[in-house]
Amino acid sequence: MTNIVILTGAGISAESGLGTFRDEGGLWAQHRIEDVATPEGFARNPKLVHDFYNARRAQAAEAVPNSAHLALAELEAKLDGQMLIVTQNVDSLHEKAGSVSVLHMHGRLNGALCASCDHRWEAPLRMTPSDACPACGATSTRPDVVWFGEIPYHMDQIAEALSKADVFVSIGTSGEVYPAANFVAEADHFGAHTIELNLEPSAGASRFAECRFGPASEIVPTWVQEELAR
Repeated sequence: MTNIVILTGAGISAESGLGTFRDEGGLWAQHRIEDVATPEGFARNPKLVHDFYNARRAQAAEAVPNSAHLALAELEAKLDGQMLIVTQNVDSLHEKAGSVSVLHMHGRLNGALCASCDHRWEAPLRMTPSDACPACGATSTRPDVVWFGEIPYHMDQIAEALSKADVFVSIGTSGEVYPAANFVAEADHFGAHTIELNLEPSAGASRFAECRFGPASEIVPTWVQEELAR
């Protein structure tokens, strides 16, 4: 029985057409993070923030999983043991690929949150500042995503999973955003074998016991097949 925890970042979805922070000309490049990804930005201009996430939501709705997402779903289905995907991504490509055990530590584009009463529900494709919460009626609806300065979701569950992991794999992450950047140290502390699968070395590549570099659509399926052949 093998217990695997996998962290995924923007790099795994990039080949499905969903841009990263650093893509030139992408959605992020057209806006300041302070304006569209902070509570303060939302307070200043909720329409701008909703328009930004409406565009991201529409883009994500059209995206399809690539071979890396599909390989992880296959691994979960066939693994003799347990597997958990912890994703920093707010798209649903892991679920579209068939993965079941997925924790979205930064929330989900297809989720809506009431800033007044914390009620959550499935977001419509387009959200506006005038949308009323179905629970309390307040017009303080926001995307259910974790913005800069906010605490990521599911941290207790993630910590417990890392403490039990035999293998920890980081896929497509920059290694610069905490607390996720420290997961490798936590997993290593509890004795897990740590692996980085990335397009290029991350900021924390030296902290991993094993590293493989290349497009996620190529190196992830290869690693999965090796793991299933054990």
